[in-house]
Amino acid sequence: MADAHHETEAAPLRRRATATRRGGVQAAPLASEEAQLSQTPLVSEVPVVSEVPLVPSAALAEPPRYHRESAAPTATPAPTPTTSRREQRERPSFLQQERREEPARTGARGMLNRVGFSLPPGAAERAIRDNELLVGQHWPGPRTIAVVNGKGGAGKTPTTVLLSAVFARFGGAGVLAWDNNQTRGTLGWRTDTGPHDRTLFELLPEADRLLGAGAQSADLAHFVHHQAREKYDVLRSKPMRLAQENRLHSSDIDAIHAVAAKYYRLIIIDSGNDESDPMWLRMIDHADQIVVATTTRDDHAEAGALLLEALEDRDERSADLARRSVVVVTQADPKATAADVDQVVSGYRDLAREVVSIPFDREMVDGHLRLGALASATQTAWLAAGAAVARGL
Repeated sequence: MADAHHETEAAPLRRRATATRRGGVQAAPLASEEAQLSQTPLVSEVPVVSEVPLVPSAALAEPPRYHRESAAPTATPAPTPTTSRREQRERPSFLQQERREEPARTGARGMLNRVGFSLPPGAAERAIRDNELLVGQHWPGPRTIAVVNGKGGAGKTPTTVLLSAVFARFGGAGVLAWDNNQTRGTLGWRTDTGPHDRTLFELLPEADRLLGAGAQSADLAHFVHHQAREKYDVLRSKPMRLAQENRLHSSDIDAIHAVAAKYYRLIIIDSGNDESDPMWLRMIDHADQIVVATTTRDDHAEAGALLLEALEDRDERSADLARRSVVVVTQADPKATAADVDQVVSGYRDLAREVVSIPFDREMVDGHLRLGALASATQTAWLAAGAAVARGL
């Protein structure tokens, strides 16, 4: 009976303990109940039943051990390269199709094409198109071409003017023809004059300013003479002055060339006749290629050949320029025969990289020189000369 009585009195405690463990809120016991319980001795503590099984303390002393049969480590297989469906499928690209050749524009084929045919160009027209592409290219960085011959009247100025016109016509702007002649250079006389009469002597004091960061290409219009028809510029000398007044030092040539190289992609220099002059020698030091201008006259041809041989003995760089040179043979004398031209051309083949002949044209004799005023055959010959120069740049 005592046990039953004790069990009856302990039941409320168990209910309250269970409610507390389950997160419930149990109200405080009444005073009468607390008094009764305090007067009744408990025979034994109320057993607390935990919902989570207890882990023996011995099991917590060390981490659990997992027993498995030993086996050789399995290597992780390398990922198999996957090929996309686009890579597996081979098809010709639409962008790799060959460009269609333009139909003929000149000659009999060109005439037929103008009435509805579509004939390809012949060998002569293809050669002209190839030359146009050569002279129309732009090189990474400026290029300097020196036109030379130690004899006056050998055709240096016409060669400078017409090569400048060829490169400007097919390659765009950025071509400068520079008169580096200390003995009455005539480049300014054979080209158009701009709205001023300034020369390289007015440009030289402004070289530092033109090389500064604030200078603009339009500032050069104060000093150069633009050829509106042919699209190149001319830097003139002062032929009215005496030779000793026209002489420049090597440092002056360096300054002018620095300005020209900053604003032009191609610089073609017309030179004087004194191969020992500092102006002439410094021009050679800046040249990427030299062009020997000569006519069919014996003294002109001999002077050009002697110049190439002298360059071979000067230094290794000058010798390389001589070996890679281009010779332009102009038929200045209308009475010169084809045999006369061939003799000069063949005589230079062992001295230069290429030799080009220019037929006689009356438009080249006197006055202003314009490429567009020349006969068609003469224009084609000058285009071939420009292409020969371009192959060496």
